[in-house]
Amino acid sequence: MARILDANLNRAREAARVMEDYTRFVLEDPAGCALLKRLRHDLAACERALPANVLLAARDTPGDVGTTLSTESERLRANPRDVFSAAARRLQEALRTIEEYLKTFQPDLAARVEGMRYRVYELEQRLALRGARAAAFAGVRLYVLVTAALCRGDWLETAGEAVRGGAGCLQLREKGMPDRELLDRARRLVSLCREHGVLCIVNDRPDLAALADADGVHLGQEDLPPAQARRIVGADRLIGVSTHDVGQLEAALQAGPDYVAVGPMFASPTKPQDHIPGPPLLATAVRISKVPVVAIGGIDGNNLGILVQAGARCVCACSAVLGANDPREAARRLVAALPAPPGPVVPDEPQLA
Repeated sequence: MARILDANLNRAREAARVMEDYTRFVLEDPAGCALLKRLRHDLAACERALPANVLLAARDTPGDVGTTLSTESERLRANPRDVFSAAARRLQEALRTIEEYLKTFQPDLAARVEGMRYRVYELEQRLALRGARAAAFAGVRLYVLVTAALCRGDWLETAGEAVRGGAGCLQLREKGMPDRELLDRARRLVSLCREHGVLCIVNDRPDLAALADADGVHLGQEDLPPAQARRIVGADRLIGVSTHDVGQLEAALQAGPDYVAVGPMFASPTKPQDHIPGPPLLATAVRISKVPVVAIGGIDGNNLGILVQAGARCVCACSAVLGANDPREAARRLVAALPAPPGPVVPDEPQLA
């Protein structure tokens, strides 16, 4: 039994590293990379609960009949995504074997491994289907809410100017608009965003986000829970959640969104609120969140510096861009005041020169 556990622990470690390297270097998805790193650390913790000397002593690579058995398909991978998928399946299989044999003498540890296996199923789905969108969102610095009533000119032309000024994500936010008109607008905004290679999010409505083929949906505290919205938008789209205090933030992060919005940062005529959590909530979110954090509410060029000091890498603007005489220039100035997107994830082990 020690040989079985040793072989599958090795297999699991190797597969997890392959998946993490794909997430880090191909997708450049920091949140996904952090989730995989946590999985590797949890796997190491399980391994430490086993007698290391017994496992190592049982290893017999020269005498392992399986080392000489392979199929032609194992030697071929069509692309990096196939490498990732094969590693995910290998990790799931290895964890299942470890789990089953642990049941014979450490059932509690077997249950922990079972939980890890379920996490791998979810990680594979997230990274395989939403990885490119999540990676794109990680690079967004300016996220603009598009509301026609706040635009000086045509709403779609204004949205286009925001994109040309550097907005990396647009959200259609039209409260109270009839569904048919809202869907038409969503499709038009999606088309604009596709043309310019930026992301498009629909506010509140996962059903219309899916019908318009948007990149995702943004949910408020009174909208559908993320898990229910996921059943509508599918596994390939992003889900963001608005939060207004630390309790809401922690609950949202437990629900597994692709990003969280925190605010309002300042008093805003667009969406007046009695409670203004401000930059302290942003600083907390940046510290505890493994997914991108978007600062929102009353943000303009005059107060952006305060948010940068609090750790902002992405801010959401509305009136400051839509209501400007020159939306493109207004967007450009906001982007210029924000820090550059983070580079590739720094490894946790030293690398050879």
